[in-house]
Amino acid sequence: MTARRVAVTGLGLVSPYGGNLPDFFSRLMDGESAVYHLQTDDVPRPLSMPFVTCRDFDARAALGGPLAAMMERFAHLGLAAAFDAWADAGLERQPCESETREDWGCVWGTALGGIQAFERGYKDIWLKGRERLSPLSVVMGMNNAVNAHISIQLGLGGVSSSHAAACASSAIAIGEAYRRIRAGHASVMLTGGSDATQTYGVAQAWLAMRLMSPDVGDAAAQACRPFAADRAGLVLGEGGVALVLEDWEHARTRGAAIHAEMVGYGVSCDHTHLVRPDAGGQARAIRAALAEGGLAPEDVDYVNAHGTATPEGDPIEIHALQQVFGGHAAHLPVSATKSMHGHLMGAAGAMEALATVLSVREQALPPTAHLEGRLDPACEGVDHILRGRHDVRVRAALSNSFAFGGSNAVLAFRQASIQ
Repeated sequence: MTARRVAVTGLGLVSPYGGNLPDFFSRLMDGESAVYHLQTDDVPRPLSMPFVTCRDFDARAALGGPLAAMMERFAHLGLAAAFDAWADAGLERQPCESETREDWGCVWGTALGGIQAFERGYKDIWLKGRERLSPLSVVMGMNNAVNAHISIQLGLGGVSSSHAAACASSAIAIGEAYRRIRAGHASVMLTGGSDATQTYGVAQAWLAMRLMSPDVGDAAAQACRPFAADRAGLVLGEGGVALVLEDWEHARTRGAAIHAEMVGYGVSCDHTHLVRPDAGGQARAIRAALAEGGLAPEDVDYVNAHGTATPEGDPIEIHALQQVFGGHAAHLPVSATKSMHGHLMGAAGAMEALATVLSVREQALPPTAHLEGRLDPACEGVDHILRGRHDVRVRAALSNSFAFGGSNAVLAFRQASIQ
């Protein structure tokens, strides 16, 4: 059976910059950081750390009060992004009389799911002494809440599944959705990811690992510095991102606008260590994405790096790129947009995939913010983008996602005009 081509026809997001796609990409191009100094009054000890939140997002306004009341924040973010992506693709919420959606589906990614619902429940039982929890606690907290609500709201009768693979969750979800269309098992897939990490327990867990940037106060905006010699760790964030993937001929027949073509998906496991990344495992995923997309190293004009600003992870990713791209690596434009929007955990891969699609569509490359004059010699060997580049050639691009547990996922996109 001939593999089908896969079009990206819809994009939607709830981000720290809002939900407007042109504004989101413009701010990335300008190197504008969304990181701020978060202070809480949590008990037993307040928190003070750099963080990224969707502060202007109103779930009731976006979804309606009754629907919003049935969900936790990660589902609010995801469903709102899904609605926007669906509208961007020019699709109606419910099928018309002549349309069946039995092979249309949703594959979603989240690392933490509705952890806020469970943490709230623990507090109610153990700190407040309550005997009963809300009967919605389980359905609000379950990881598949987003794809379930999306399938119900959009009338999707095909696969409905969720993936939890730490920071690679939504990249794997997008890859698996792509594979279903490519293999002929679906004609339209809604995919992406969402996470809401602003809980006391999650913050304390990450602080205990000593992987979070300690920079606060006026320094918070530049707290996430991937590839910099003085990088101090990651910055947690939240958001929801959705993409509509569609069989190429299905999209063409209905006259849909196509943002880009998804051509490859590479996945691998380091199988070496639970939290220490491995360049060889990452390289296998990159090679697999290139091979599936029929891309030579010289065909790739941009890589949106995983780049979390951890001391060990950043140089390993550069080494993986050097293993795959060889001499071309020195001319390969690379940037890490986490430097601006933070690490959205399960939604990170989808956020960066969306940014990569926009780079291909707009022929423009966002920078790694806060890197100019700070590059770590251990991270040399690629063409780091220090300032946004406009009017450049971007024929094909990769989006890297590398996670705890050794899960690696790489997504490949190319210009829609390339036949």
